[in-house]
Amino acid sequence: MNYLDELVNTVKILRSPEGCPWDREQTHKTIRKNMLEEAYEAVEAIDEDNIEHLKEELGDVLLQVLLHSQIADDNNEFNIQDVAKMLNDKLIHRHPHVFFEAKVKDSSEVLINWEKLKLEEKKERKRTLDGIAKMPALAVAEKISKRVVQKGFEWKNIEDVYSCFFGEVEEFKSAQSHEEKELEFGDILFSLINIARWYNIDPECALSKANNKFIKRFNKLEEIAQKPLDELSYEEYDVLWKKAKKLTD
Repeated sequence: MNYLDELVNTVKILRSPEGCPWDREQTHKTIRKNMLEEAYEAVEAIDEDNIEHLKEELGDVLLQVLLHSQIADDNNEFNIQDVAKMLNDKLIHRHPHVFFEAKVKDSSEVLINWEKLKLEEKKERKRTLDGIAKMPALAVAEKISKRVVQKGFEWKNIEDVYSCFFGEVEEFKSAQSHEEKELEFGDILFSLINIARWYNIDPECALSKANNKFIKRFNKLEEIAQKPLDELSYEEYDVLWKKAKKLTD
């Protein structure tokens, strides 16, 4: 049985006059946030290394694709077949080393060619930083950093990157107004993104791991505390935190 075709038909029925009132009322904008939420939940499953959870969440992401495609079909704009054709054509065009005669040495060259071919497809993009999607600011900063480096806008060595970072910290410390502090803090974060790039570190992944580590430690602190947390002194918090670190590391 072709479950994908069956799923497409199920979504079509849900959107039909005889289908679900809620599904029929939805537009691209009303379910916009659902796409983000489902994508984040799929990423969470990847981080958890939970294959069953990932299978479920990928289904939820697929549902969003099918819903948007069916909404567009109902509006005589495009359908899921158009989406699939566009994606298939794009994959073939961006893999000339697989489907045509092009040669590549390694995966890094594949990525370079991918970006070049992408620029050819997006001819309306005149500038280096055109076309960066509205993603979380951390991801946007990473894309900006990688894009400008491809054009040669790069430090000579990692020491220069460190120097930039420490310079931004000093500017933050000397900033007077809240607005200045906010701007300088943003510069600190951006310089850290560049440090991450130099060491081939995924900043989103690194921050996620730091978040999870903190949550694990704080949960342990809460577990071993002998009284409510809001009654702890600074010194008591410090002792408990050190114990929690030893118990969770």
